[in-house]
Amino acid sequence: MELRQLEYFIAVAEEQSFTRAAERVHISQSGVSAQIRQLERELGAELFDRSARTATLTVAGQAALEHARAALAAAGAVGQAVGEVADLIRGRLVVGMVIGCTLTPLFDALSVFHRAHPGVEISLLEDNSDRLVEGVRAGTVDLALMGTATATPDGLEALTIISERLVVAVPAGHALAKQRRVTLRDVVAHPIVCMPPGTGLRTVFDRACAAQGLRPAIAAQASAADAIVDLAARGLGVAILSDSMTANHRDRLAARTIDDVETPALLALIWKRTHSPAVRELIVHSRRAFTKPDPW
Repeated sequence: MELRQLEYFIAVAEEQSFTRAAERVHISQSGVSAQIRQLERELGAELFDRSARTATLTVAGQAALEHARAALAAAGAVGQAVGEVADLIRGRLVVGMVIGCTLTPLFDALSVFHRAHPGVEISLLEDNSDRLVEGVRAGTVDLALMGTATATPDGLEALTIISERLVVAVPAGHALAKQRRVTLRDVVAHPIVCMPPGTGLRTVFDRACAAQGLRPAIAAQASAADAIVDLAARGLGVAILSDSMTANHRDRLAARTIDDVETPALLALIWKRTHSPAVRELIVHSRRAFTKPDPW
């Protein structure tokens, strides 16, 4: 039994297709099929039901899958352990960022990490916060910067970067700009421009509306704060943002804290507890980058 056979077996099981598995492991379909057949002969049982259009696991295949994953993980851990002892970190990291985020400390951390450990391949992934959480939980994303409505998503570690209450941003002549106190009911009396579902800001906003039995009219959605600002400045709706998102646009919009929405929107780094030295080292660099004292 060879590790590559286990790799091919896992790929077919996850893709439910010999063709897609072959593309994933970068060899021919016949090569994958031959290796799986050889593995089945060694184990004395068929691992896949090939009678349907999709390759589905047999009972024996289901029993073998988790052990195959564990064997590959253990083999990878051997290399990592040796590399750690030799002060060499290698491998591949997938770092997630919520769409529209432009916080430079994460890029600073990645830059410092890359210079210190050039043997680690870094891949950046943009997605909405819900999918980033799922990716970290599943192990397909190693570290992610995401918006959230809760300090620490269940089962994960987290470092809160920003915690801010929701604001409504409107042109200077708008009725809400003239009010000293703005409530959520005041806000939803107008068309809303906001982040899409799956983002931390939108989750806080939606939960607050549901708690008060309010049904906002969403006029437009955008993943980038600058786009939301532009839409609100042109009168397409009132913008739901955080205070820091409006800081550079006070010449165009007036920001008012929504008085009765006290739950903050959070921006946080999240990761899963791991023995990977590369992940642990990147977390160290990220903590340093995001906790540097303000030079001003």
